[in-house]
Amino acid sequence: MLILALIGLVGGLITGISPCILPVLPVVFLAGGAGKRTDPCATKDKRSKRPYAIIAGLVLSFSFFTLLGSLLISALGLPSSVLRYTGLVLLVLIGLGMIFGKLGDLLDRPFARLTMGPRNRDAGGGFVLGLGLGLVYVPCAGPVLTAIAVAGATHRLSLNVVVLTLSFAVGATLPLLGFALAGRQVSDRIKAFRTRAPRFRQVSGVVMIALAVALAFNLTDALQRDLPGYTDTLQQKVESSSAFKPRLSGLTNGGNSELSRCTDDAPVLQECGPAPAIADITRWLNTPGGKPVTLTSLRGKVVLIDFWTYSCINCQRSIPHVEAWNKDYAGSGLQVIGVHTPEFVFERDPGNVAAATRSMGITYPVALDNGYATFDNYRNQYWPAEYLIDAQGNVRHICFGEGDYSLTERLIRQLLTQASPSTQLPAATDVPDTTPDSPGLTPETYLNYNQIARYAGTPLVHDASAAYQPPATVPVDHLSLGGTWTAGDSYFTAGSGAKIILHYDAKDVYLVLAGHGTVTVTGAGKPATIAVSGTPNQHPLLTSTSQHTGELTITLSPGLQAYDLNFG
Repeated sequence: MLILALIGLVGGLITGISPCILPVLPVVFLAGGAGKRTDPCATKDKRSKRPYAIIAGLVLSFSFFTLLGSLLISALGLPSSVLRYTGLVLLVLIGLGMIFGKLGDLLDRPFARLTMGPRNRDAGGGFVLGLGLGLVYVPCAGPVLTAIAVAGATHRLSLNVVVLTLSFAVGATLPLLGFALAGRQVSDRIKAFRTRAPRFRQVSGVVMIALAVALAFNLTDALQRDLPGYTDTLQQKVESSSAFKPRLSGLTNGGNSELSRCTDDAPVLQECGPAPAIADITRWLNTPGGKPVTLTSLRGKVVLIDFWTYSCINCQRSIPHVEAWNKDYAGSGLQVIGVHTPEFVFERDPGNVAAATRSMGITYPVALDNGYATFDNYRNQYWPAEYLIDAQGNVRHICFGEGDYSLTERLIRQLLTQASPSTQLPAATDVPDTTPDSPGLTPETYLNYNQIARYAGTPLVHDASAAYQPPATVPVDHLSLGGTWTAGDSYFTAGSGAKIILHYDAKDVYLVLAGHGTVTVTGAGKPATIAVSGTPNQHPLLTSTSQHTGELTITLSPGLQAYDLNFG
């Protein structure tokens, strides 16, 4: 548990110096020194405890609502945004209290008991301010925060999860405490001039209200997107290290802890413990009468579980290999099971998955894991991901991502021979490996307000129609928008004159689209027009013989929905 606390603390400290804390820095700095009773001549023990109260409230609020917020909202039947707006209202009220002294006294009065009397009333007000900040504080995501969020979302709490959450919150707020103490120091000097003290509080209140409004309308997001992710490399190195990652992966389901024995893409078979169950499946495809398949019923067979999602280009490149293994080795004792865990909302639709399964030629059983239960059981975080299980029901190999098919097939053959030494195996499959192996391939880009990355141009407006103007130059691996768009939580909706300007480094470019209309692509030779009709599907925008850099202008009919850009 001490190690887990250290993991949370280190992960939190990295988050605490990252760009995502910038929106709350001014609030913490000004609020730390905005108390009315700080005496610059007082001893250290008698100085205002407001900075510490702010951080204590923030730690408590963030930890409680991260772990129990979804359960609380569900139980009360409230909209999911109510917590965030409650925090914003608190910030506005406290800001008004700083501007108008009598209102501030009225707001502070109920909290005097929290700090044992009116002399420390500012500490009580600071604690409530911290509670409000905890509702609007959005730290950068990483493996530690992902483990916490999954535990909270699935309501699988434990002492370890609570310890990790609290230590993460403490680590993430320690830098904020430094800013609050600095604000108190500045305030002490200003308040030495008594005529300036009321002005300092009033200015602090105005800034706090302005920042609350900016947070309410997501105006700070553009600033955060434009700043470099200067802690990304450090966060990935620390939180994904061999010392940290195994302890994080099993927090939400203690029954699968032995999977930590496996290392990704090991060249030999490993002993990774019993295979977790395939649980809480929404529907089964490609089974007689839609009946479920259990791992218990498959004892004696070698099982390959393939996690996939149908709009993922990496999955589409890997599935021909998985289907070939299914056809060639089924008679020798191999059972392939595809677990379809959705990445987008539209991928939860059984009809869409069934259509994609048919179009990709998948004949093995497919389990629709819409609740992420099986995804979580296997500690998975990737698409595609393959788990190879021996005839005794133990996981022996894990492979994250596409590629290395010859290694996986060699281990399949090895397990089949171990299960039945007399079996005559067919020749190895001969499916071309189309995994991109060139450096510099443009990463997959999600076209929605919450997940978009590498965007340049007019700041995005959340879930409202707005006009966009592309910059004069779009950097490599970036995109920009032109015309009218609505940036929703799941996709971008094209309006009048909508276009995407994409500066890519790839051989092939694909765009997931839905709706009815046409897409015109220019910049890759002659203009090409693509007809779009129906539910979300992937459309090739560019196919070439070698990887290269270039720029595409993609013009969309009004009403079309753009979900995702993939590259090959």
